[in-house]
Amino acid sequence: MFIHIDLDSFFISAHRTIDRSLIGVPAAVGGRSNLQIFDKKRNHTKLINNNSGAFVAPVFESNHKNDFKTRFVDNIDGKEKIRGIIVTCSYEARAKGVKTAMSIDMALKLCPELIVVPSRYTLYHNLSFELFQFMKYYIPLVEQFSIDEWFGDLSGWVEDEDVYDFCLKLQKDIKKIFNLPVSIGIAKSKWIAKLATNDAKPQGIKYVKDTHSYINGIVIEKFPGIGKAFASRLKKYGITTLDQIIQSKNLLYSWKKPGVQLYHRVYGDDNEKITKKESRKSIGLSRTFDPIYDKSEIKRRVLIMCRNIVYMIEDLKLFPTTYYIKLNYEYGMKTKQSITNSRKFSEKLFKDIIIDIFETIYRDDLGVIKLTINVTNFSNKTQIYSLFDNENDIKQNKLTSQVQKLRDKFGLDIVKSASEL
Repeated sequence: MFIHIDLDSFFISAHRTIDRSLIGVPAAVGGRSNLQIFDKKRNHTKLINNNSGAFVAPVFESNHKNDFKTRFVDNIDGKEKIRGIIVTCSYEARAKGVKTAMSIDMALKLCPELIVVPSRYTLYHNLSFELFQFMKYYIPLVEQFSIDEWFGDLSGWVEDEDVYDFCLKLQKDIKKIFNLPVSIGIAKSKWIAKLATNDAKPQGIKYVKDTHSYINGIVIEKFPGIGKAFASRLKKYGITTLDQIIQSKNLLYSWKKPGVQLYHRVYGDDNEKITKKESRKSIGLSRTFDPIYDKSEIKRRVLIMCRNIVYMIEDLKLFPTTYYIKLNYEYGMKTKQSITNSRKFSEKLFKDIIIDIFETIYRDDLGVIKLTINVTNFSNKTQIYSLFDNENDIKQNKLTSQVQKLRDKFGLDIVKSASEL
């Protein structure tokens, strides 16, 4: 039997563990791109990476203090303007019409008494790590699916007739030890268990004993893994509910692996097991800001983001071979490009390649509003060699490793290039 454990409104629930004034009132966590990394003064930034699963990204921690005024309010032409969006909110706030991804300004109009707190990713990261350690003690086979979700396989550990009571105790223990509310879905397959969690929220338990009767009438968009594109494809054939999927086996099989996989996940006989550890697919950063027309300032920000990504790469001991940058401009315009190479990784190489791409794709007729840089296609070798490997690459690789040691000790921003200033 599989269970899916999902923390209810995790981010705001995490804040409630350290601030009791947020309990029982409309509250929300607000989000806005962290632009402090572009400051020219030191923030003594360090990387927190205790919970290093593929679905839990490392987080940066600095000594910069956030409150509502400094985090969400800008003074423009003598007038205060509220920025940012709602990342998550309490059920009390949802009852007032507040929703995830809504602007904070709109949320405050709907619910003037709403308390908005800035994100604290170090808090979430550490709580998630502690919970994962607890889960592994409680359940022999457990998989972290995201920062606030876990799958557990109770086969051979808990008898089917005892699963509900087991989950009830698990739920109570998490509340008692961590003061966090969780919802739990139970089913014979992973993905039906995850689907069931939606019906368990908030702070409930949903036990699915008959998959086919349970999924009858549930709209396809609610099933994990069915995105907008796949939902649109299904609807072209008149398929709008999950029970219609299992009635369309021949059609789904004609779509090869994606269709076959979806069919069996919905049917509940996919036999997918717990995944102990997923390999990381990419590492990157993205920042959004007001339009910038100064090319030199954009380039400076590109280099700073590169430095941050290099720090993560070195900490995770990864060896990327594909580098990617995207620039979003005003009016919905964007340019992007990636380059793959097999040279030995170093900070200088990474920055040089990203800047070369930047020079190629940059448009000077529009203001840039967002930068995205990431690396993918990690080599499984501890060293990368190619026909283009040379003595300088090896020296730069060693230099990057030495600089990493300084940053580990004194902070990410202890060593900067002149171009970043």
